Amino acid sequence: MDTMRAARLHVPSRTLTVEDVPKPAPGPGQVRVKVEAAGVCLSDVHLIDGTLSPLYLEGETVTLGHEVAGTVDAVGEGVTGWQPGARVVLQAGESRDGTTYTRGVDYDGGWAEYALATATTLVPLPDAIPFDQASIIPDAVSTPWAAITGTGDVRPGEAVGVWGVGGLGAHGVQLLRAIGAYPVVAVDPAPAARERALAFGADAALDAADPELRAKVLALTGGTGLAAAFDFAGVPAVREQALTVLGPKGRLVLVGLTAHPLTVANGTLFSYLQQQIRGHYGSDEHHVPQLVALTGGGRLDFSRSVSGVLPLEEAAEAVRRTETKEGDPVRLVLRP
Repeated sequence: MDTMRAARLHVPSRTLTVEDVPKPAPGPGQVRVKVEAAGVCLSDVHLIDGTLSPLYLEGETVTLGHEVAGTVDAVGEGVTGWQPGARVVLQAGESRDGTTYTRGVDYDGGWAEYALATATTLVPLPDAIPFDQASIIPDAVSTPWAAITGTGDVRPGEAVGVWGVGGLGAHGVQLLRAIGAYPVVAVDPAPAARERALAFGADAALDAADPELRAKVLALTGGTGLAAAFDFAGVPAVREQALTVLGPKGRLVLVGLTAHPLTVANGTLFSYLQQQIRGHYGSDEHHVPQLVALTGGGRLDFSRSVSGVLPLEEAAEAVRRTETKEGDPVRLVLRP
């Protein structure tokens, strides 16, 4: 039996090991992809530490990795339009009978030498986009893109705020600038994160602990406040702070995940100003092709986003660096 290396999480014990497993064979409608690069996300860290748990996983063990790029290796029965060697990036999940299943969570993902994918979840990848940069487009880029263009409905010229300039927030800053939002105000307690925000295109980067934060945001927006604020941190205090600087009809978009409640300190003012709180999760299937096209056309550049590339055998080390923020990474990538 052919085998391959894969980084597998045993969910009950939250144990991650790189081990030999059978090389999967594509079934009807499936494609086997030779993985060239797979991103390491904070969600992977949360799966390992127990903060998150799979909802639909069959069995107790799963190969992690929902950010994946590679080449077609073999196709299953009934698959047309894909040939071995084609460069592809994989959607981070798929819908089955109205239920969303996440790759690397509810079924085996891309922290492996090979990965299976339903043919409809493959997106063609131009030669101009390196695999490591392409791999992070699903989720690290597509999630803020969907939050900005969909849930947040940001328009050119609108004043916006980004709380938390990590892997998602840094791309949020870049994408907000790309669509013409102004000013783009980044908020983060870490000096390195604020510097990164400016490098990624923020017009201002403020310390969340600054007692003058509200006054500074109002000064930057001509006294009106923010049209939209994005919480990429998933922290209650962040959400409450963002509400204080929203303008009339402003939208607070919750992208970061937390189980803690959100408190609206002044419900009367919130209603009077007709403000809104909008929940957001992931992206839709059309967002990844949009981003691939924009990147291939030179409108977006993610060369600064890959903070390091590690071999698959060092998956645990990549997780540690992501969790501890050692080296202040935007995204680390595994290469089988």
